[in-house]
Amino acid sequence: MKPKQIPGIPLQKKGGFHDTESTKQYNSSEIDAKFNILKERFFSINRWKDYCGDASADFKHFDSSGNFVERIPVKGDFIRIAIPGPGTKEADGYDWVEIVNISHRDTKSYESYLMMCRPSKAPNRLRGYIAHFYSRAATSNMMISKEIDFLSVGIYGRNERPNFNARFLDKIRNFFIAFGGMFGAGKIQWKILAEGLLDFK
Repeated sequence: MKPKQIPGIPLQKKGGFHDTESTKQYNSSEIDAKFNILKERFFSINRWKDYCGDASADFKHFDSSGNFVERIPVKGDFIRIAIPGPGTKEADGYDWVEIVNISHRDTKSYESYLMMCRPSKAPNRLRGYIAHFYSRAATSNMMISKEIDFLSVGIYGRNERPNFNARFLDKIRNFFIAFGGMFGAGKIQWKILAEGLLDFK
């Protein structure tokens, strides 16, 4: 299976990839109101785990200086991720990604928001290694979209390779987690997030 080619999402060149999507159908009369709920959830990073349950990773939102924030994300912010299992020694048990782009498309029949994240150092450390199990070349591209009668959440991983620019113990940890992620374990976590964001009950 080949990765989808979606405007704004990097092309797949090397390593693993995944396309993880969930959809929910609504009457056209209520689609705008439901999309507003989805937008609020999508941009409330600190609450993602609340929407997804105990099986989900925990996500926290930080600004470019490493301060915890409760607001709509902007380019240059960071997301701290606590995944189930061992964390990095580099960043006190966490993985970090930087929000490198946020884009919005709006036409008569389609609207979407895309947030692109890339593995990064912890924001409050001037020196050190990438604090993530994937290398800096990887991206996680999170998209919500609205069409005439359905909503969609998609997470698209591209160019996913283990991060070996790390301390020795983190190299071992990164290899095993990245290997598992490229063979489906990561897709399970992203599916939990996609489904959770669309569960308005």
